[in-house]
Amino acid sequence: MISRIKLSAIALLLPGMLYAQSTKNLSLAEAIQLGVENSKNLKRSQNKIDESVAKLNMAKDNALPTAEASFLYNHAEIPTNQLSIGGADPIHLPNRADAFIGTLGVKELIYGGGKLRYAEESTRLLTEVARLDADKDKEEISYAVINTYYSLFKVLQSKKVVAQNLESIASQLKQAERFFSQGIVTKNDVLRFQLQQANVSLTEMEIENNRKILNYNLDILLGINEDTEVLPADPADNLKTVGTLTSYMDIAFANRQEMKQFDIRNKVADVNIKSVKANTLPTVGLGADLYYINPSGKFIPPSSQFIVPMTLSANVSWNIGTLWTNKHKITDARIQQKDVEIQKDIFSDQVKTEINRNYQNYQLAINKIKVLETSIAQATENDKLLASKYKNNVASAIDRIDAETLLYQAKINLELAKADAGLAYYTLLKSTGKISQ
Repeated sequence: MISRIKLSAIALLLPGMLYAQSTKNLSLAEAIQLGVENSKNLKRSQNKIDESVAKLNMAKDNALPTAEASFLYNHAEIPTNQLSIGGADPIHLPNRADAFIGTLGVKELIYGGGKLRYAEESTRLLTEVARLDADKDKEEISYAVINTYYSLFKVLQSKKVVAQNLESIASQLKQAERFFSQGIVTKNDVLRFQLQQANVSLTEMEIENNRKILNYNLDILLGINEDTEVLPADPADNLKTVGTLTSYMDIAFANRQEMKQFDIRNKVADVNIKSVKANTLPTVGLGADLYYINPSGKFIPPSSQFIVPMTLSANVSWNIGTLWTNKHKITDARIQQKDVEIQKDIFSDQVKTEINRNYQNYQLAINKIKVLETSIAQATENDKLLASKYKNNVASAIDRIDAETLLYQAKINLELAKADAGLAYYTLLKSTGKISQ
């Protein structure tokens, strides 16, 4: 009996335990942090940075001396080992011969017109571009989380208002049925309330379906279990007061990753021009070689039967033809640099229009809230008036339903407007290149 009681208690507590495990209260800041930490796109961006750093290290390695070592064993069979030249005594060669030859060479490019230095500088700049790409991806991930978070919040607020609406309709339906039983209203009035209840129930089903879709999408973005039900906090409690349009323009031109990338790419193009010009310059190199020659046929030769000559060398080379064949390459490199500058100017205009649009949209969203707050007050007063008239059989059921519908629609619109204003603010921040400011 005790075991059954324990099992029964567990059975009663289990649904609550499971619900607690699958529900997660998240603030907007916590959601952004989770999204950034678990983003697969950001991990790929970091991998690109690592790849760029590896290329930079390889470019540095090109400036190091090169060294080569080899060891050769050679065996020769000499079947015709007697050689006569003219009338001289014949030369007798051995039937076979063995030799060991080893070489060790070290070479260093002393001057190559600066091409190695330019290659290293170009790679370093491209590494900075990769880091800016990662920063931009982080902003995109943060905004995607914010957008989905606000969308889920809007759906939940709408669901809450619809639930209140259904509760109110149920109360009105009971009242209409009571009035009908007393002969105060017609059956048609009862049917109208029932129809309204059915329509609002359909709306509730659609909202719940949207909630499930958005909740799943947010779970994926945050990298948490797909069965987790996220309960967002109200992100629209403290709507921000924005500064001037000019201030956001200045922030954007200082922070936008794309603007910084254009500046870096312009530097890369400048380095590329210098590298192309370096083709017309001579190169200077030094080298040292060590040889080991052992013709004795023995791996460890007797004393005085091997030699170890050493050589030092210096070389200067100059491809004189580049003095007249390289000028078109320089022209092409300058055209590419000019294209980067033009792209930056085009993008600057796009940033201006984007910030202005987002700034005006936020101002509009704030003004909508003020208007909707006034409309709710008016709709509430109208709903009270029609409720009183309907009870006194002065207003029709249609008038009563319309008044109630207007009130709850105004409430939904206000909640949506608050969330839209919050999202519009973060959209404005995103266009400046820094959501977290």
